[in-house]
Amino acid sequence: MTAAAYRQTPLFSRWRPIDAARPAMSAPWWQWVASTDSLTARLMAAGGEKPFRVRLLRQGVGWPRQDEAQALGIGAKRYAWLREVALCLDETPWVVARSVAPLTQLKGQRLESLGERSLGSWLFRQPDLVRGPLEATKQPPHFISVNGIDGSWAWGRRSVFYHGCLSLLVQEYFLGAMADDLGLPSR
Repeated sequence: MTAAAYRQTPLFSRWRPIDAARPAMSAPWWQWVASTDSLTARLMAAGGEKPFRVRLLRQGVGWPRQDEAQALGIGAKRYAWLREVALCLDETPWVVARSVAPLTQLKGQRLESLGERSLGSWLFRQPDLVRGPLEATKQPPHFISVNGIDGSWAWGRRSVFYHGCLSLLVQEYFLGAMADDLGLPSR
């Protein structure tokens, strides 16, 4: 990490670069948290015969959290498109995700029409897609209890995807039900 990058990282940041989180993470979780391919495809493969479903929890316009605005390089009081979903196998949430994009960058993207389709199904079809560095957290997702999802979580990860002039922050939290169903350790 360069000195300039270190100065830009808050001392008690919720998010850490993925490599900095590696020593606290078991090998099975590393395979999930550090992967850069489609999480939707990985979940479907891991679930086997269990039906996969995206449950739309909330979508609309609002203000991003301060750490989200900082990750996107926008002001905290700038309107953004916010989407929260649960990625479920056999109707059980395995992952909850929150996506944030500056409202001014959404023109023509049609993300608001995804409904209960996965964002990954759109993202990974974009030929010029660039994914920023992954970050990880052990802190809980701040939005699941509001959406009626109870339970524990193991890890969270996030990265910013860049597609043309669009910057899209995607945050994904792996839940205890996934760990239980797959026999993964708690961390």
